[in-house]
Amino acid sequence: MSTAITTSHDTGQHTASRTITQPTNTNSPTTQLERSAAQRLRTTMAAVKLSFTWLGVRKTLAPEQRTTAARAFHADRELLSASKLILDTKNPAYRAVASVRSEASSYWRTVTLPFPEAGIRLLPQNSLGMFASTMQTYRERLQEAARELAAQYDQIKSEAERRLGTLFNASDYPATLEGLFDMEWSVVPIEPPQYLVALSPEVYQAEQARVRERFESAVALTEQAFATELQRLTAHLAERLTGLHDGQPKVFRDSAVENLRDFFDRFRQLNIRSSSDLDALVEQAQQVISGIEPQQLRDSVRLRSMVANDFGRIEAAVGDLLIDRPRRNILRRGQIGGAA
Repeated sequence: MSTAITTSHDTGQHTASRTITQPTNTNSPTTQLERSAAQRLRTTMAAVKLSFTWLGVRKTLAPEQRTTAARAFHADRELLSASKLILDTKNPAYRAVASVRSEASSYWRTVTLPFPEAGIRLLPQNSLGMFASTMQTYRERLQEAARELAAQYDQIKSEAERRLGTLFNASDYPATLEGLFDMEWSVVPIEPPQYLVALSPEVYQAEQARVRERFESAVALTEQAFATELQRLTAHLAERLTGLHDGQPKVFRDSAVENLRDFFDRFRQLNIRSSSDLDALVEQAQQVISGIEPQQLRDSVRLRSMVANDFGRIEAAVGDLLIDRPRRNILRRGQIGGAA
């Protein structure tokens, strides 16, 4: 049975009543709400995969090099694992290509939902055009950064030879970096092919059941991902609002509030409406911070305390939800695959 905690929230201009709902404790099988959400995912989402071509920058030491290293420590070579960096990852040109990869990966994760097959995530079908355009921009940026890295490649190798000393091996380095830093994305078919209907109806039905189970698992993974992020963001802001450093209130950045608002926007856009408890907690968190600017929190000790208390209760309620629903669902469904 669900319970509610009512709190007051005073922004200095008005006082509003907040009700923080505790999640319902249920051990029921897959609910109709979850099944409906899984079907919505299946009919409105595209499975997209992002992959990178990337030159490995670490090489395992040769056996004789491991022997030398082991001798210095009086260790058994067979129990020693050692590697070397063949490229300086702090080099600005290398960091530039790595930064684009990180940005592209982050964007991919931000606009998609998890799916229980490695490397695949779910994107709203109506976002495919924007996604493709954005990914093309990232690819062009990556290729431009890779060309700049290639222009400095000889210099980078010379520096590596100086720094690696006897560990330097020219054969570790390709003759050119052309094509070794790239990215691509694709829409991945996950529905069983129609030819199976005539070829083997039994196999087709089994594949249909497998895909249906995958999407039910995607619902649980999505709930868990959103709930975990909400818990982390509310806990972080509550800690910044109440914690002390050298006897003074901790400084918090505007981003602590902005990140929460970004989360609310993303939740609204990608929400699959599979958990009324999670929907309610997100709405309550949004109400707590609604109309409040970061500077108001810095200026008012009372307001900071009220917001922190509200978020503390929401964080606890989300924790109960995480224990009760998504983890249980994933275990019940056999932990199929892993979210990328």
